Amino acid sequence: MTDCPPSGGDGIDGHGTDGGGTDENGSPTATLVRIVESAADVAIDPESATTTVVGRDGDRDREAGRDGDPGPEARLPPLLADAESIVGVVPRIDRELSDRLIDAGSAELNARIVLTGRARRRLTGPVRSVVRSRLADRGVDFYTHDGDSPVGVLLVDDRAVVGLFDDRGLAAVLLADDPAIREWVAKTCRRYLDAAEPL
Repeated sequence: MTDCPPSGGDGIDGHGTDGGGTDENGSPTATLVRIVESAADVAIDPESATTTVVGRDGDRDREAGRDGDPGPEARLPPLLADAESIVGVVPRIDRELSDRLIDAGSAELNARIVLTGRARRRLTGPVRSVVRSRLADRGVDFYTHDGDSPVGVLLVDDRAVVGLFDDRGLAAVLLADDPAIREWVAKTCRRYLDAAEPL
């Protein structure tokens, strides 16, 4: 299996993106599927009951926006709300996502989130102190990593979540119960955590 590289933003195994959430060959969902298939050494079946890929704004390769299905950003809150354990690497974070993580925090939650790339740069200076104070006793530990990642990865309890970002935020998300994808996400999170420092 191939890990997400712990530095650089060239994509995974040659599957670079143009910074807009897609490669030269397709939509955000197609790009995300290619990245995960290559990195986790799996073939994702679009009809699988264990994997869902959702894109935004007319990206309808797989479930995106069909019959009122929620887009990628709407898939995360219910998943995070019921979680007991969250481990992840996040290259992009906005106030809404950080608030959701903090609000989800409780005595029962064990969350370790590595901020890399733009997310790390965003939480510096006075903002860092505010976030740290809000995290006290919430069960959420943030770490910072000096590199970058072409995708965000989360292991939410036993579910793998992989997100592809563009200039507007989360462009596509893959949710998987597939053991190979979960193993790749867990291994990637461990590698970033090993190279990170507490916020």
